[in-house]
This record gives sequence, C-alpha cells and structure tokens, in this order.
Amino acid sequence: MKPTRPLIAVSFFAADVQAGVGPFLGIYLQAHGWTPDRIGTVLTIGGIVGMLVTTPAGALVDATPHRRAIVAVASALSIVAAIIIWMWQGFWPVTLSQVATAIAGATMGPALAGLTLGIVGRQNFDRQFGRNQVANHAGNIAAAALSGWLGAWLGMPYIFGLSAAFGAGCIFAALWIPPRSVHRHFARGIAKDDNDDPSDTRADAIQVLLRNRSLLVLAAALAAFNLGNSAMLPLYSLAVASAHTADPSHVTAANIVISQIVMLVAAAYASRLIRRWGFWWIILVTLATLPLRAMTAAWIAPSWGIVPVQVLDGIGAGLQTVAVPALVVHLLHGSGRVNLGQGAVLGVQAAGACLSPMLGGWIAHHYGYPAAFITLGSLSVVAFAIWIGFGQRVRDACDTRREELGKLADLDSSTLLP
Repeated sequence: MKPTRPLIAVSFFAADVQAGVGPFLGIYLQAHGWTPDRIGTVLTIGGIVGMLVTTPAGALVDATPHRRAIVAVASALSIVAAIIIWMWQGFWPVTLSQVATAIAGATMGPALAGLTLGIVGRQNFDRQFGRNQVANHAGNIAAAALSGWLGAWLGMPYIFGLSAAFGAGCIFAALWIPPRSVHRHFARGIAKDDNDDPSDTRADAIQVLLRNRSLLVLAAALAAFNLGNSAMLPLYSLAVASAHTADPSHVTAANIVISQIVMLVAAAYASRLIRRWGFWWIILVTLATLPLRAMTAAWIAPSWGIVPVQVLDGIGAGLQTVAVPALVVHLLHGSGRVNLGQGAVLGVQAAGACLSPMLGGWIAHHYGYPAAFITLGSLSVVAFAIWIGFGQRVRDACDTRREELGKLADLDSSTLLP
C-alpha cells in the first residue's frame, strides 16, 4: 500500500481537528446568551495558547521519530474538547475546551508537514502537500455540511459529537501509515538516508531561524494578514445571525462550504502555480484578498455577500496552505529544523490570529459589524508593506536556495505520486 493514501486520509480527518467547531462555536455560545466581545475573548485565549504551543510542537516533531503518535494524541485532545463543550457552557469549561482545541490544532500543522516530508522528500513536498490540502478542504466541506444539517435538524450540540467522530477517524488513519515509510532524517529536513552512519547526523542550531531573514519577513507579513483575516468568518456568521435573515446553522455551513470548495480548487493548482510564478508572487496574491474581502463584507448585505466574501477567503487560504509550508521547506531544508520553522511561522501567524477575534468582536460590539470589517481589512496595508518592501530579498534567497538544494540528497518518491 502506498503510504500517501493513509496520509491523505489523515489530512481529511485532521480538518476538524485543526479547526474544531470553528464559527459554529460562536453561534452556539450566542444562543446561550454570550455577547460578541465575550465570545471573542474565549477565542483569543485559545489562540494565545495555540501561539505558545506551535513552535515547541514543531521542535517536538523534529526531535522524535514517533510522528504518527503525535497526530493521534492531538486528535484525542480534540475529542476531549468536544465532550467538554457539549456538557458544559460556562466560561471556564468553554475556555478549557478551546485550550485543548488550540493545542491539537497547533500540533497538527508541523506533524503533517513532517510526515509528508518524511514520506515523499523535499522535491515533491509541494505536490504531495497540495494533495493533502485538497483532502483537508474536502474534510472541512464534509464537516461543515454535516454540521449544518445536524445543527438545523437535531440541534447544535450534535455538532460536537461530529467533531469527536472526526478526531477518532484521524487517530485510526494516522496509525494506518506504515511506520517504516516515514524516513526520520528527511522528515526533519536532514538530507541523509536512515541507513547511513548516524554519528554525524546533527541539526543546525536553533538560531538558524533568526538568521534566515526571508523566513522572518514571511512570518511578519502573515502575522499582519491573520490579524485582519482570522475574525472575518466568525464575525460574518454572527452578522448574518444577528440580522435574523436565515437559519444560523445553515448560513454558517454555507460560509464554510463555499470557501472550502474554492480552497480545494486553489490547493489543487497551488503546486503548479508556485513552480510557474514562484513563491513571492503567489503569496502576494493571497495578501491581496484581505482588503477585497473586508470591503465586500462591509458594503454588501449579509444575505447577498456570502458568496464573494467566501470566494476571496478560499483563494487566499487555499494558496497559502500549500505555498507557506513549501516555502519554509525551501528555505530550511538541510538544517534539520524544518518542522521547528513550520511551527515558528505558524506561531507568529497565530499571534496575529489570536488577537483578531478580540479586536473584531470589540469593534463589532461597540461600533457595528461594518466598522469591524473595514478595520480588519485595513491591516492589509501592513502586510503589503512588509512583503513588497523586502520582496527582492525573498526572491534572491529563493533563487540561491534552489541551487543549494539541487546538490542535496533527496528521497525518490516518483512511484508514490501520479
């Protein structure tokens, strides 16, 4: 059996592990009397925990050969989180569930990147990770559609049961991956066969991340982008719910399904676009989706703006989910710190994302939803300034690394990919 098949299955079920119940949580808590600012506070607490955990999680993925077990433990945490929030809706139980969800989601990103790199190697990482993300978005579509149906016909609590079921599926899929198919050295970005002499297998110092200016530019631009972008979907769902124009479960599910379908298509073509245009241009396109999305959300009535708002989200996020991990591999492969780099970039992104719900929720509560959307969208100016201002440095670094990587050993994964 090709090990890429269970890897794709893991990516499918990991969708709900990484996202938890997503914007359905806001609708669920709003129905229990929570205000937008209080909901934003709980989401921010979870985001802060995720931010703090992501970088150590990446270091753990680099340090241990038991990467399948990391995925299984993260999935188990998502099951615990779903059970807690199903049974209790007080502030501290909900906060605890969000902490568990944040730890699970923060760990899953570097773990999936490490498994992919260890199975297919550096040269085909972007192709396989693109396939992983197609499965991941398909999982999000399935989870959102089922959640919308369950929420509307059986009640919102059943959505948390579905989340627990996805967590269980992720555990079984992770254990389905043949252990020996994951090459422990290549999985951490060391260009060395597992059967070679291990005496000189040593990773670079952690400071390699701080010395990589292109990696710092990438992280800073994405932090500003996520500060504006992360609260858009939860706030948009709340705006529709507050207008009483449709069933909240159906609207939230539609929001997710539309964006995830576009993300699926974008992820499917991301690898080809990266190889045609390069990392810098593709990430620039993703940054441009934020101001367009904010203006659309602010100026078009919620019942009519769902499609354009979520299409823009799908284009940006779909390309980013492939381009960003592939660029980190491109910049750090050979150092033995690839997954630490993945975790560090995700952690800086989370620093922006964890503040976004609090900022957006506070503005929406005091000044209304349109003001919140415009404020969040204006943060794209910062992301553009960083990415364009240091653009030449990033492009030069990519060209230099391309020559260096061509001289390093790599896995032959030609039989694993169509």
